Amino acid sequence: MATKALTRETFDETVGGDGMVLVDFWASWCGPCRQFAPVYERVSERHPDVVFTKVDTEAEQDLAAAFQISSIPTLMVVRDRVVLYSQPGALPEDALEDLIEQARALDMDEVRREAEAQKSA
Repeated sequence: MATKALTRETFDETVGGDGMVLVDFWASWCGPCRQFAPVYERVSERHPDVVFTKVDTEAEQDLAAAFQISSIPTLMVVRDRVVLYSQPGALPEDALEDLIEQARALDMDEVRREAEAQKSA
């Protein structure tokens, strides 16, 4: 599966549904971003059930600001409308695979219960 470019106009529709979405915040001038891109693309080919997206932080500065992206690349994992992971840094291929499997294995009902409990505390 090829990665999909996200814009302010397509972000909510893409990330706001059920399923898993990975978001790679990047820029063309960023060396680590360019190194991570082929890893991200290869992993996307092995997971057709996951939506792999990219946000060009230069073209989509509003989106980058909304998520307080201060370092790139930053990878975000969203599952069933819940942000499970958001960290800067280019991951090695095996670590990206592991992250996807961990996100896939989560009980999302339990994740939502824990999030609600933290809000109430």
